[in-house]
Amino acid sequence: MKGSDRLRRLASYAMVAAVAIAAVSCNEAHPNTTLVPHSDLGREIDFLWDRLLLLGTIVFILVEAALLYVVFRYRRRENQEKPPQTHGSTKLEIAWTLIPAVILVFIAVPTVRTIFITQAQAAPGSLNIDVTGHQWWWEFRYPEYGVTTANEIYIPVGRTVNFRLRSADVIHSFWTPQLGGKRDVVTNRTNYLWYTPDSSIASSVWNGFCVEYCGSSHANMRFRVFTVTQAQFDSWIAGQKMPARYGAVAGPPAPAAGQIAPPMEAPGMTTPAGTNAASQAAQAAAPRIAKQSSGTQTAGGTQPALPRPQNPEANPGAQPGVRGAPPSTANVAGAQAALAAGYIFPRENIPDFAIPHSPIPADLKFTAGLTGVAARGKQVFSGAACIGCHSIAGNPAAMGVAGPNLTHVGSRSTIAAGRFPNRAAYLALWIKNARKMKPDVLMPTLGMDEYDPVLKAKVTSANGGLTDQQIADIVAYLTALK
Repeated sequence: MKGSDRLRRLASYAMVAAVAIAAVSCNEAHPNTTLVPHSDLGREIDFLWDRLLLLGTIVFILVEAALLYVVFRYRRRENQEKPPQTHGSTKLEIAWTLIPAVILVFIAVPTVRTIFITQAQAAPGSLNIDVTGHQWWWEFRYPEYGVTTANEIYIPVGRTVNFRLRSADVIHSFWTPQLGGKRDVVTNRTNYLWYTPDSSIASSVWNGFCVEYCGSSHANMRFRVFTVTQAQFDSWIAGQKMPARYGAVAGPPAPAAGQIAPPMEAPGMTTPAGTNAASQAAQAAAPRIAKQSSGTQTAGGTQPALPRPQNPEANPGAQPGVRGAPPSTANVAGAQAALAAGYIFPRENIPDFAIPHSPIPADLKFTAGLTGVAARGKQVFSGAACIGCHSIAGNPAAMGVAGPNLTHVGSRSTIAAGRFPNRAAYLALWIKNARKMKPDVLMPTLGMDEYDPVLKAKVTSANGGLTDQQIADIVAYLTALK
């Protein structure tokens, strides 16, 4: 191949690569970028990155220019005599020792400056949040308020937040890309991370991740950060401090009973045999959990397309995610009182990038059309294995600490550490066989006749198996805990 042909081919490859890079760079949909910081800590790190990138680019250009000059200036020519051989040069050795030293000074000064800023103690009056990493979920405690939650954080804008990071098992790493730098979460010490969210990002949602490999479900260990105003934060804290009450909950009133979405409109649903007109009429009379639109089939299973819930501000009497319950004077008054007790970030305002779209296992099914009753669900929950791992303030039977605190689980936007939306159909499947939906989780398989992939055995009534009806009752109870 001639030299000119080779150059033309290389030029065409370079053009294709340049177009691809430009196309990716012009795409504005980068919700997890670190290059658009929204906190003081993020800007300090971004400043260091920009400075080092600039210095590195200058060095690269100078070195490559010198290299090209030497290559072309001193290339071998025809009838050229052998050049003189140089064995050691004190001047050159001093030069190529001093030049890197000077370059390192320009790198070290901003780096050390940023380290001292980011490693300093948080300012007095900061909001303290104790973060504990578990396999594979996050526990968040607000010690000054006595509030414990899981996989979701509410923080006020304009106020410094001080995270105290610990691990309950293996090494994790805590990271919210657009808010602050990542920090390791280890078992034998407490690490600290603080930042002040910008006041301009109130009413926003941010994705958080574990970014240190911690086992088979490492990629499924996520969390959400809600940045809200101070008034909204105070309202949220007031609601979280209240014990769980499925009859009068924080937020719009929740249903005392709910019907799991039918099979053609929800993931993994099967129609029960022998459904008669009387049972259909009884189901129609009960409040129904919002139907979920049919989804697309993927390699991993069905991916449901979820509708946006009703706006409680536009219709205070409406039950979020519930159809067939017209507003009434009592409902409106109850909703307004509940809203004053505890703010919940509106689900319809959560952007798509913060809504999980994980497919469910194709072989995991749930009987459609079952009506769950919250009061009955509380009884089943309180007598099942659930209480050994989970705690619910207001339910004296639920005192477990191995799993997430479920006191206000109905107010959260996701389940399974951000892997699935917090909707009745997903929650039912999660309770039935969590280990199919998230590999190797500690939560055991509870569905009757389900195969537990960890125990390698089927679940029976003898070892605490639950029927689909019992699971539907538990779902009604848990979704009402707001």
